[in-house]
Amino acid sequence: MAKALTSREENYSQWYNELVVKADLAENSAVRGSMVIKPYGYAIWEKMQAVLDKMFKDTGHSNAYFPLFIPKSFFSKEADHVDGFAKECAVVTHYRLRNKEDGKGIEVDPEAKLEEELIVRPTSETIIWNTYKNWIQSYRDLPILCNQWANVVRWEMRTRLFLRTAEFLWQEGHTAHATKEEAIEETKQMIDVYKDFAENYLAVPVVQGTKSDSERFAGALDTYTIEALMQDGKALQSGTSHFLGQNFAKAFDVKFTNKEGKQDLVWATSWGVSTRLMGALIMAHSDDNGLVLPPKLAPIQVVIVPIYKGNEQFAKVSEKANEIKKALEAKGISVKFDNRDTHKPGFKFAEWELKGVPVRLAMGMRDLDNGTIEVARRDTYEKNTLQIDGIETYVESLLNEIQENIFKKAIDFRTDMTTKVDSYDEFKKVLEDKGGFILAHWDGTPETEDKIKNDTKATIRCIPLDAPEEDGVCIISGKPSKKRVLFAKAY
Repeated sequence: MAKALTSREENYSQWYNELVVKADLAENSAVRGSMVIKPYGYAIWEKMQAVLDKMFKDTGHSNAYFPLFIPKSFFSKEADHVDGFAKECAVVTHYRLRNKEDGKGIEVDPEAKLEEELIVRPTSETIIWNTYKNWIQSYRDLPILCNQWANVVRWEMRTRLFLRTAEFLWQEGHTAHATKEEAIEETKQMIDVYKDFAENYLAVPVVQGTKSDSERFAGALDTYTIEALMQDGKALQSGTSHFLGQNFAKAFDVKFTNKEGKQDLVWATSWGVSTRLMGALIMAHSDDNGLVLPPKLAPIQVVIVPIYKGNEQFAKVSEKANEIKKALEAKGISVKFDNRDTHKPGFKFAEWELKGVPVRLAMGMRDLDNGTIEVARRDTYEKNTLQIDGIETYVESLLNEIQENIFKKAIDFRTDMTTKVDSYDEFKKVLEDKGGFILAHWDGTPETEDKIKNDTKATIRCIPLDAPEEDGVCIISGKPSKKRVLFAKAY
């Protein structure tokens, strides 16, 4: 099949764009900046969604749904929030079209102007806190632990499939609490959930930390983040959890009667991940031949390709292949028997390699006679001929091994691409020559942060939670610093 990709070394951005399309994950739509997620891509997203949804429910959360349209006046109630999203908002002003008088096309009916303009949801804090006002009267009504699976619109000017699109899919959790301590505990709990998912399912190692003041979520008092490193040395923010304090409760007058019988404002959090995780999955693991999918999120974990000549051989090989398929499925493994007679085995090998299927089994008449089968793993390209007897147990173990190996490879890459620096010259040299994560001392001021960003396009990805106390001096100002922060160029 004509599948050759531009190599990562030649042009990483082009490699990524080609891979998303050629692996049948997504494509650009007729709507500027929006994408069509194709069935194979959506199947991966569904597996992510299912795992995360269980994690949320296991921590006491329930799903709900809130409106796509938000009255414009709601945004004006929280000043930082509107400042953070104003430039990305799509606004609905009219509700009807009409035929043009000359009969050539249609136009917006000027008489159908909305009394109040509506924002197409960029995030839901405002509409949800307006709703929570009706749900909360007493401490007995708390906590509220809601999650929403939804689409949002942020009018991006420069878009890239999965990483940055005008419309994308995500989940957003919105919780309400009686105390500050409960809200902070919730914020930290959810960033731990995201780290667990990223490392144990996506097989992507992440750094947990808090955002600097200039990088935190608009309207939050504190933003926790997980930051991943892609193969081109750029960071990808892969999930955030926000401690909102009482800002939205103040904005929407959400009060409750506490246990002492006094009125108090509710404490809030919000947290979310999006289809950007698809970008992380692709860019962290894939190679010049296509996707490399961690088995836990692969829609097809094993593909069986028959090799035969004529209908008689096909019937014999198919019988055994279906037996193997059933034995694997009995262990909860998802299997595709590629019995298409319209494509040759070589084409099928290349196609499933491009699509990142973790394990490929191939079997012909000679294998059938010998009781053997060829096993190929996607992550290392290693091939072995093994006995069919007990193959399901072997493959089950192999899938676990592949998951672990993909994660270890990503960990080793991140270790190699993380550098400590102690001067601004060294910072700029590492950024230019190597990229990756850079750990450096910072004096805590936005002026220093802005200078580094303007000079180099690198930003503070986070202040790592596990950063040790370490006396040093800021690489720009020379002022004292107690710990290093994490810098990188980012998507």
